Amino acid sequence: MGILEVTNVNKRFGGLQALGDVNLDIPAGTVHAIIGPNGAGKSTLLNVLVGKLIPDTGTVMFDGKPVLGRKPYEINQMGISRVFQTPEIFSDLTVFENMLIPCFAKRDGSFRMHALESMAREKDIIGKAEHMLSDVNMIDKRNMVASSLSRGDKRRLEMAMCLVQEPKLLLLDEPTAGMARADTNNTIELLKEIHASREITMVIIEHDMHVVFSLAKRITVLAQGTPLVEDTPENIKGHPKVKEAYLGEAA
Repeated sequence: MGILEVTNVNKRFGGLQALGDVNLDIPAGTVHAIIGPNGAGKSTLLNVLVGKLIPDTGTVMFDGKPVLGRKPYEINQMGISRVFQTPEIFSDLTVFENMLIPCFAKRDGSFRMHALESMAREKDIIGKAEHMLSDVNMIDKRNMVASSLSRGDKRRLEMAMCLVQEPKLLLLDEPTAGMARADTNNTIELLKEIHASREITMVIIEHDMHVVFSLAKRITVLAQGTPLVEDTPENIKGHPKVKEAYLGEAA
């Protein structure tokens, strides 16, 4: 059994079948991509995986525990972190101040009401935040205001804020969206480094096939909410069902 198990998940929005009998079994430590044309159900599935949406039928298990019905902070405590299409950071704070926030998260999902100056005086927190910024090559930008960062560096900061909580599963929703090619390539290399050093499980939803084929070991292709194919990148590239889903006609 995998660390993430999705069993017979179905979700309708009125007359629209958003997800139909979705099954996934993702082993720990792997990088798994979910791709498909627009409207295939990728975002709906991701929202189910983080408990934001409750499916009409089916179950989602993470590390042997049910995900559905839990509050967002409980999902986070289970070891699941999510990277959004638009980086979720505190734009008016510095890079280092952003790093302090997840370090002080409380078990109930709130934050300790310390001033940032008080947080920064705690040596263990300083070390933890600085170590993670070094890991993502952002330590030299620790005093920059987050709003002044490039799109690529905002993404690095967001990933550092996720990783400092030591998740077992990182869900990435189009992590290179809106990036120039250089930033995209840098993000790919960063994700490779993170995976190699931490052996963290990653699930990536992405339109950029360069990103998918550079990172994923297995790929699930969705079309109209239903899994068409699950296979290795090499076998996915020329698969007739995949070409049909993307091009509208059988290859």
